[in-house]
Amino acid sequence: MAPSIAQIEQVASDPIQAAKQNIKEAADTKVDKGPSYPFYYPYFDANEKFPPLELFEHVDPGSRADPKKPHLLTANVKTTNISPYLGTEVTGVQISELTNEGLDELALFVAERKVVAFRDQNFKDLGPERQIEIAKYFGPIQRHPTSGNVKGYPEFHVVYRDAQHDRFQEYAGANRANHTSWHSDVSYEKQPPGTTFFFILDQPEVGGGDTLFLSQVEAYNRLSPEFQKRLEGLRAVHSAVYQAEFSRKRNGPVRREPVESEHPLVRVHPVTGEKALYVNQGFTRSIVGYKQEESEYLLKFLFDHISKGADFQVRARYEPGTVVVWDNRVTVHSATPDYSPNFRRHAVRLTPQAEVPTEGKKE
Repeated sequence: MAPSIAQIEQVASDPIQAAKQNIKEAADTKVDKGPSYPFYYPYFDANEKFPPLELFEHVDPGSRADPKKPHLLTANVKTTNISPYLGTEVTGVQISELTNEGLDELALFVAERKVVAFRDQNFKDLGPERQIEIAKYFGPIQRHPTSGNVKGYPEFHVVYRDAQHDRFQEYAGANRANHTSWHSDVSYEKQPPGTTFFFILDQPEVGGGDTLFLSQVEAYNRLSPEFQKRLEGLRAVHSAVYQAEFSRKRNGPVRREPVESEHPLVRVHPVTGEKALYVNQGFTRSIVGYKQEESEYLLKFLFDHISKGADFQVRARYEPGTVVVWDNRVTVHSATPDYSPNFRRHAVRLTPQAEVPTEGKKE
């Protein structure tokens, strides 16, 4: 039966429905001028190859920092905590203008707050050499084996989605009820990342595209002391194999043969001394020494514990000029593809590597 005139008028007068319709029409009719920063358009070269990574000695810059952070948190700086456990928004300071002392303090501040959103930054306009120079202060930058990078600058990991390109949905799996996928970046490396930089170039005009972050420190603290003891001494396999095979099957690059590494289930931060869970749904595959069913049972519990911890999660919201810096050793995160594919989201990550994970033992 066709809707009545009254029903049509009711729908037309509904401001929420009208707003949704306006957004849809705007997305459908907008002339696409391409990315605002085409230099950072993702580049895939299937012939690009990297040698295996070699171990290096890492000293965390935060270990040198003044705990009062006078070079970072000056009188002009405003900080707003998003949650007691993690997440802080910062205005009034430019990362690009920090001295070495300020960068040391940034490393400590991020380790303490887990994830920090710096607003109104000029970082995206510094040029690749200066961006890399700043990130390298925190450790050698991981060159991703399979993702899009910038031609001539493999240090950049490019995150890109528009109406024609959505590798994230392909990788995560299109036939899913939701696309939340908790992970710590490239945790399969022998020396996984520490202080990590992510800056936004284009974002959906209608909002969305936030990143979820969760404190693995608080996830560990919520477990009972007896259960914490059970995790002590356990190690897990973190694997790059699926990531590499996904790229290979699509004729994408596999710049370095995939590695698998064993890391402790509970690691300790080298500066703060905090213990954190170190498992993630993205790359953790099995518990060393456990039979398959035992491993799957324990990992399922830990993954569920992480995913349900809404009271120790935050959403990092992006604005033009936002640079989000987080500590990959004590957090997991997930993209939030909650916007129409007609909108572009373009961002870049620089991923300095840190120390070989150290086991956190129950005292």
